Amino acid sequence: MSYFDAASAAPLHPVAREALLASLDEGWADPARLYREGRRARLLLDAAREAAAEAVGCRPDELVFTPSGTQAVHAGVSGALAARRRVGRRLLHSAVEHSAVLHAAEVHEAAGGTRGELAVDRTGRVAAGEVGAALGPDTALVCLQSANHEVGTEQPVEEVAALCREADVPLLVDAAQSLPWGPVPGAWSLLAASAHKWGGPPGVGLLAVRKGTRFAPQGPHDERESGRSAGFENIPAVVAAAASLRALRAGAETGDEAARLRRLVDRIRERVPQLVPDVEVVGDPVHRLPHLVTFSCLYVDGEALLHELDRAGFSVSSGSSCTSSTLTPSHVLRAMGVLSEGNVRVSLPYGTAEAEVERFLEVLPQVVRSVRERLGVPAAEAGTARATAGEAGHATREPEAVEPAAGSGGSGGESGGLVVDSLGKRCPIPVIELAKVIGEVPVGGTVTVLSDDEAARQDIPAWCSMRGQEYVGERAAERGAAYVVRRRA
Repeated sequence: MSYFDAASAAPLHPVAREALLASLDEGWADPARLYREGRRARLLLDAAREAAAEAVGCRPDELVFTPSGTQAVHAGVSGALAARRRVGRRLLHSAVEHSAVLHAAEVHEAAGGTRGELAVDRTGRVAAGEVGAALGPDTALVCLQSANHEVGTEQPVEEVAALCREADVPLLVDAAQSLPWGPVPGAWSLLAASAHKWGGPPGVGLLAVRKGTRFAPQGPHDERESGRSAGFENIPAVVAAAASLRALRAGAETGDEAARLRRLVDRIRERVPQLVPDVEVVGDPVHRLPHLVTFSCLYVDGEALLHELDRAGFSVSSGSSCTSSTLTPSHVLRAMGVLSEGNVRVSLPYGTAEAEVERFLEVLPQVVRSVRERLGVPAAEAGTARATAGEAGHATREPEAVEPAAGSGGSGGESGGLVVDSLGKRCPIPVIELAKVIGEVPVGGTVTVLSDDEAARQDIPAWCSMRGQEYVGERAAERGAAYVVRRRA
């Protein structure tokens, strides 16, 4: 079995395992006590803090350990906003932040604060200049991830940090994905991370608040961890987290493991579009994490694709709406405006063998072809998507192409256009049905797709871009929405 989902949780690093077992015998006592066992525990905790602070690039007394990366984010956001309440109550964040940041922003907004969302380009990158333009006298905090957890794109943290410092606004950086590969550059004010992203044990996060940053801890008060994280420290887990971070960073600083994984990811980025028709590789091709690549496959059910890859021995992740109980596309892919159906995220853990990547590249085309055939789109005809018999899974019949009905509330196509009723069908069926009938429409004619699937809002325009067709726009319909496409060729 090949585990390719390190961006969600990396396997426990061998150094972390050794440190965890060793510290179980020495780090069980209360580090706040003055007797022998307490002093030993305190020495372990202090050493772990120094190692983690060195990796982060801050002073040991600026860093505290939290029970999770999510709690570190919430503590950082709430503490920074509370301390700057008199300055203003506006929070700025990018549209592709981790859900922990978005949830913290929702809590702030519910309490009477305001927030602004910064748009990103198709690679998932925010423009530093737009951040600077959005800064105002009432801006209390800016949140920006160092690198995106779904597509790997690195953000211009150093440039944004300089703009924030000039405006006297603190910057909180979510560094969960990038911290193993190097310190976050720039004059950031706060930083949050999570140990299970780099091969440490789950249940350990860290929050760094640089000196001079106004901070008022919220929530339960405690004398531990500088009053910023309540509760008894899990010293064995903290020691293991710091040890694994230091070990992985040692490899990253020599460039060995990061460079090796980058070469493997480059191979995936290059060969997947060659091996699989109708694939969009997303994220910045250069300014990205070394171990992560994401691509989307047209005419593919994301859930079926992940299940088939799992059966073939590969554990991968996805931002596709078809793998989520909410049936809505990933907010990251939506903000980028890229194809969401058939989305696959490959994130290689430390030590991934080249042979595993090669086997993945051998298996993937077969798996995609199998899923497409079950959906009625043979791989040999994926580019034209001619009508075939009986979609499996999401649909049970051929798409119905009919003339627009009178009194349809504006849901029909333009005069003489076809209407494809895909109501009640989930991705990728609306796009497949559109592809099947586009050839029946004369050049310049239109097809209107009726769909109540949220993913259609981004996948139909993405299909038009990939297929060279014109996306006319979206209209309201009695149910869902009507998406109008004009045939160009």
